[in-house]
Amino acid sequence: MTYQESLDYLFNALPMYQRIGAAAYKTDLTNTIALCEHLGNPQNKFKSIHVAGTNGKGSTSHSIAAILQEAGYKVGLYTSPHLKSFTERIKINGAEIPEEAVVAFVEKHKSFLEDLMPSFFEMTVGMAFEHFANEKVDFAVIEVGLGGRLDSTNVITPEICVITNIGLDHIQFLGDTLPKIAAEKAGIIKEGVPVVISELQPATLKVFIQKADEKHAPIFFAEEYYNVQFKEVDEEGKAVFIANGAPIKFDLTGKYQQKNLGGILKAIDVLKENGLKISAENISNGLLKTVSLTGLKGRWQKINNQPLTYCDTGHNSEGFEYILKQIEETPHEKLFMVLGMVNDKDISKVLSMMPKDAEYIFCQANIPRALPASDLYEAASKMGLRGEIIPDVNQAIAEVLKKAGKNDFIFVGGSTFVVAEIENL
Repeated sequence: MTYQESLDYLFNALPMYQRIGAAAYKTDLTNTIALCEHLGNPQNKFKSIHVAGTNGKGSTSHSIAAILQEAGYKVGLYTSPHLKSFTERIKINGAEIPEEAVVAFVEKHKSFLEDLMPSFFEMTVGMAFEHFANEKVDFAVIEVGLGGRLDSTNVITPEICVITNIGLDHIQFLGDTLPKIAAEKAGIIKEGVPVVISELQPATLKVFIQKADEKHAPIFFAEEYYNVQFKEVDEEGKAVFIANGAPIKFDLTGKYQQKNLGGILKAIDVLKENGLKISAENISNGLLKTVSLTGLKGRWQKINNQPLTYCDTGHNSEGFEYILKQIEETPHEKLFMVLGMVNDKDISKVLSMMPKDAEYIFCQANIPRALPASDLYEAASKMGLRGEIIPDVNQAIAEVLKKAGKNDFIFVGGSTFVVAEIENL
């Protein structure tokens, strides 16, 4: 098989949540356990760090991986979904899994996969674990796909768990209240394994404490150890945060990273207490170079200077709260919003937050789960938002760039999959 044939097989033969949504979601770990056993339980052959949360888990995973790389460790990184290329999901020290390794995995295990019929995500988790074991990584940072308790990644016994933030997302699977969703995320907490909670939220506090007690797991609320505030973006384009009075430069420039940074720093503290050799210089260099060390994309990423144009993969009300605040605090004249969303989310809360004085261009990603741009336009019109429909995100951006003045601001987002289709990201 060629690489393209292997990808076509994976995308088309196995149910893929990214494309079809709920029909691909599995409500138990049976397939993952069976696949891992078939592979020789590769997840037990390396040390791991498990990261869950509604918002911030991607940024947190990449940042921890970057710091460990700077400290000289060989670091696997498993994240989802991918933006541009399938191989982005599985990296070692920033290098994506080689295409030939993907082909070899499919060819070697194709008959087993056809018997088991795992979801696309379950298969990808198995592939990542096998790759990390074969390459003998020192650590693998494993990002949860959806939820925690029933997520395919939840077959590892990590050195530490990190839970970033709890918001109302994927409520059809995880529950319709913050405590219910927190209970699903808390499902990654293992017997005796330390857990760091990045953001202290009153509604979820008891859930985490109770689960940690049950599992005899030391629990650390990062905000009790780190006071993090955003200061500025410096002339080199790095964000400057103040953590416990000391400046820290971060190349993820979204102000919302102040919610993640305490959790990242506390997780590193716990790893150091457990014997890892990580210096203050490793931490500062890792944070300063997270993007270049790991290849992270789409987190408050600048895609044009004049007019200032940013994209972000934030796609729920909590994510947009911070995005809109950052836009508001960025000097500009007129605001243009290029938006596309998926069809299985309650979009009304996000739309109700959107500024009425912005001009909107409604688009849609090229996946079955995309909400038709015409439906988004109708829903937005009812909320008093005005704009037009240009389904293709790149055409939408091109049209806005013709209209916008050099002091205007353009935002592109609403869905990870819209951001994924931006050219030259």
